[in-house]
Amino acid sequence: MVWHAHAFDKFERRGRHVTVIGAGVAGLVTAYELERLGYRVEVLEGNSRIGGRILTHRFGPGSGAPSVELGAMRIPSHHHHTLEYIRKMGLAGELRTFATLLSEENAYLHTRNGFIRIRDAAGPLREHFRAELARQRPDHRYTTGTIVFGTWLTAIVDAIAPPDLREALRADLHRQLLDMVDHLDITEHIRGAARDRVDLHTFFAAYPGIRAGCSGRLNSFLDDILTETSPDLLRLHGGMDQLTCRLAGRLRGPVALGHRVTGVDVRDDGVLLQVKAGGRTVVKRSDLVVCTAPFPAVRRMRLTGLDTDKLAVLRDVQYCPATKVAFLCRTPFWRQGGIEGGASFTGGRIRQTYYPPVDGEPGRGAALLASYTIGDEARKLGRMSACRRHRLVLDELSVAHPELLSPGMVLEAVSVAWGDSRWQAGCAVRWGKSPGEVEEELLRAGRPAHRLFFAGEHCSTSPAWIDGSIESALRAVEQVADFATDRRRTAVSGRANPAGAL
Repeated sequence: MVWHAHAFDKFERRGRHVTVIGAGVAGLVTAYELERLGYRVEVLEGNSRIGGRILTHRFGPGSGAPSVELGAMRIPSHHHHTLEYIRKMGLAGELRTFATLLSEENAYLHTRNGFIRIRDAAGPLREHFRAELARQRPDHRYTTGTIVFGTWLTAIVDAIAPPDLREALRADLHRQLLDMVDHLDITEHIRGAARDRVDLHTFFAAYPGIRAGCSGRLNSFLDDILTETSPDLLRLHGGMDQLTCRLAGRLRGPVALGHRVTGVDVRDDGVLLQVKAGGRTVVKRSDLVVCTAPFPAVRRMRLTGLDTDKLAVLRDVQYCPATKVAFLCRTPFWRQGGIEGGASFTGGRIRQTYYPPVDGEPGRGAALLASYTIGDEARKLGRMSACRRHRLVLDELSVAHPELLSPGMVLEAVSVAWGDSRWQAGCAVRWGKSPGEVEEELLRAGRPAHRLFFAGEHCSTSPAWIDGSIESALRAVEQVADFATDRRRTAVSGRANPAGAL
C-alpha cells in the first residue's frame, strides 16, 4: 500500500526531531551537521558548561587573563577533521605551534641522580640505561646506535606511560626489540652534535615492522607516544574552548545545560528520555537520539530496548584516567632559566610539567601546568582532596623549581581529575588489543541500537583526541540520515504501517 500525501507529510514532520545527549565536541558537531540537513535538534548536557573534555581555565575575567588547558591542549597536524572545523569556525588564524615534551632543551628530565636539563641528559640517561641493561642482559654486545635508541625510547615511555606500560617496555626491550634494532643501520636517524639522540619518529616510519618486537599493549601505546612527542603539534591561541563556543553559537536549537539524562527507553516509534533538571525529572520524547556521553556515564543510566551486545560493549570499552594541576604564578620564573615553553619530565607523582605561552596581560601573572598524569598515578592524585593534591604537586615540583616556594609566587591553584568526574571517565583506550580486536570494538561501539545512535572519541579510530570525536559525530550523522532514508523508502513502498513509521 502506498502512503497518501498527508501520511508522508506526517512522516516528514515526525522524523526530523533529534535529541543529542552531551555538549562536548562530538555532540556539538553532531547537532551542527544535523541542523544543516534540516533536522530539528536539541542538545541535553548534564554539566553546567559545554565542552566535555575541552576545558580552558582562565585565571580571572576578560580576554587578557592567563589561561591553561585542563583538558585537550594539542592538535596533531594530520588530524584533518579538527583542522577543518577550526577553519569552518573562523579560527584558522589562531593556530600556533604546540611545544611538547623534549622539545625545549632547557627543560628538565628526572633521572635517578635528580633533575638534569634535557640538553645535558643524553650521557646520564645512556649510562643509566647501560647499567640496567647489564643487569638484565650481561652478555649483550649492542652497537652504539642501538644503545642510543634504547636510551631515548625508555626516556620517552618513562615520561608518558603509566607504570604497567613502563614495565612492559623494559621487558620488550630486553627480550627482543634491541636485538631487532641491532641488525639495522640507523645512522640516518641519529641526531645531535654529539650523535647522542635518536629521532624515533623517522625511525619507526622507516622501519614499521620493528614494532613486531613489542608486546600488544606497548605496540598500541606507541601510536600515542609518537603523536604526543611529534614536532607537528598545534594549539589554539586564546584557548581550545573557542572551538566549542563557536560551534554552540552556530546552533539554532537549544543547548540545555544542567539537564542530566538518567534513563533511555528505545521504542519502535521513538525514544523516551528521563531527564533530571532543576530538582525534577521529566520524560521527553524524541524521534531519534544521538548519545555522545562516555560509556561509563551511559552505564549509569536506566537503559531499555538495547540488545545484549550493545550493553556488553558499554562495559567493555576501557578508559584511562587523567589528572591535571595548574598554578597561577606571579611571574613566569622558568624563563629566567631559559625555558621558553615545552615540558619537563618531572617524575615522581606529578610526571609531566608544561610551560604554556605567556600571552596574558602584563602584571596578571603566568599559568603553569604543574602536573599532567595518566593511569594509576592520575587515579591516586584524583582521589585526593584538591587541597592535598595541590600541596603535593607544589612540594614535588619545587625540587626542580624552588622559585615556587618564594612568598607570593603561587597565587592560585586549580585542578581537574577526569577519571573521577561525574560526566567523564578519562579517555577511551585500546591498549593491548590486536588490530582485529580494535576493529571489532570500534564497530560494536559505534553500532546504533535502532533509534539510538552513538558518537564520541570512544566510538572512533582516534580515541582520546578531538579528531576522534568529530570523526564519530560525522559517522553518526550519516547513520541518522541513512535511517531516515531507509524509513522513507520503506514507507513509500508500502511495506510499513504508516501509523508506526518513524
